[in-house]
Amino acid sequence: MHRIFSLISLAAVLHVVLAGLSACDDSDSFTTDAGALLSFSTDTIRFDTVITTVGSSTRRIQVYNPNDKGVRIAMVSLQKGERTPFRVNVDGTYLEPKSGARAYDFEVRGKDSIHVFAEVTVPSRMQDAPFEMTDTLLFMLESGVQQRVILTAVGQDAYMWRGKVIQADTVCETVRPIVIYDSLVVAEGATLTLNPGVQLYFHDGANLLVRGTLKAAGTHAKPVVFRGDRTDNMFDYLPYDNTPSRWGGIILYASSMDNTFDYADIHSASFGIRCDSSATDRTKLTLTNSVLHNIGGEGLGLYHCRSYVSNTQISNTQGNCVSVVGGWTEFLHCTIAQFYPWTAERGDALYLANKWLSAPYPLEHAAFRNCLITGYAEDVVMGGLEDPDQNLDYYFGHCLLRTVESDDAVRFVGIVYDKDSNEGGQEKHFRRFDTDNYLYDFRLDSLSAARNIGAKEWAEDCPADYDGQSRLEDAAPDAGCYEFKSQP
Repeated sequence: MHRIFSLISLAAVLHVVLAGLSACDDSDSFTTDAGALLSFSTDTIRFDTVITTVGSSTRRIQVYNPNDKGVRIAMVSLQKGERTPFRVNVDGTYLEPKSGARAYDFEVRGKDSIHVFAEVTVPSRMQDAPFEMTDTLLFMLESGVQQRVILTAVGQDAYMWRGKVIQADTVCETVRPIVIYDSLVVAEGATLTLNPGVQLYFHDGANLLVRGTLKAAGTHAKPVVFRGDRTDNMFDYLPYDNTPSRWGGIILYASSMDNTFDYADIHSASFGIRCDSSATDRTKLTLTNSVLHNIGGEGLGLYHCRSYVSNTQISNTQGNCVSVVGGWTEFLHCTIAQFYPWTAERGDALYLANKWLSAPYPLEHAAFRNCLITGYAEDVVMGGLEDPDQNLDYYFGHCLLRTVESDDAVRFVGIVYDKDSNEGGQEKHFRRFDTDNYLYDFRLDSLSAARNIGAKEWAEDCPADYDGQSRLEDAAPDAGCYEFKSQP
């Protein structure tokens, strides 16, 4: 009797085990229903402006199965096969071009997902204009249904300069960007002229080192651009080009004189323009109609030199937007705005000093006329004017200033003080402050107190604003590099 019971018990156990094995059979958890489709986190993988022959960053998408049962993918392939410039990895499997850029047998269980990673290297076409390349990533389901994701990339041919040294006078005129590796050097005695539309893309850490002379001769329509070489996005909403410290910066050494920047766009650097100490009886820098923006250090550093700056925007720098340490300088119709968004540890909008590292730097002359100088902090105009025995010739005329009100009627004339006590209240001066996407437009808003406070006699030396709009047609010119204009 005991033996019979044992046999019956064993049979029951075997039945349960076999039933369990049957229940775990994958064939029962997958469907071939043509209506059971996959969903994709995006229907298009985009690569915007990829420098040819230089590989892109990686894009990732999620392939999700919203169905209760699993879905089998019989094949994933790139439509152009071995001719594709794209590289794709599906759930850990690389689509080998030599094998026709295809792979087989993927499973996506119910309510689960897999990931697809894509890159591209765009081949050169030796042309100036950007061009588009596309392919289609095909998903053939076991049910016979075909789903697809579009791949697209904009390619841009560029010249590559590695360790380039300009030894003789050189004029650069090209529509294609120039990618700078290992810094670009202008040797002493040489002049590099950058004509309208020239774009210098600097690799991480690369600088422009000027021992001779640099002339950036842009126009409003075709500025000379100094930027980093990352053309892709850090996040979907944020291009690397909108982030600081993507490259080094521009250094004008002691031997460098007579440098001119007209309609120059300098952005996303570790520092902007640094002018090393030199004689003040000769102009080192003339900076006009230009923008220095989104800088990870100091924007414009003027260290005991002679300079002239007009119609220029210097904004959002982690260090000081402008440092004037001794020397001779004039600022006319400039917008200096310190709203650096990446950290609260930001410098001043304007820093004036007559000493540096315990060494005297006489402030021979520093004049700011019809300028707009503001920022987040309650006082963004600061100084290290420590030695009264050194020259202290500075002047602010018909400016909007975010600083402590002064009773010095000689050095501060016709000043409108920006006294808003709420941090961020100074944003009211400007047309656009999109701090979520790091997009700014420092053209004047209708509410700005900078409107109509400038002196007309000084505006006659700079009669048109950065955009070419006249300053002389209404009651008085506006402070800053932009004259207010109503938006349509």
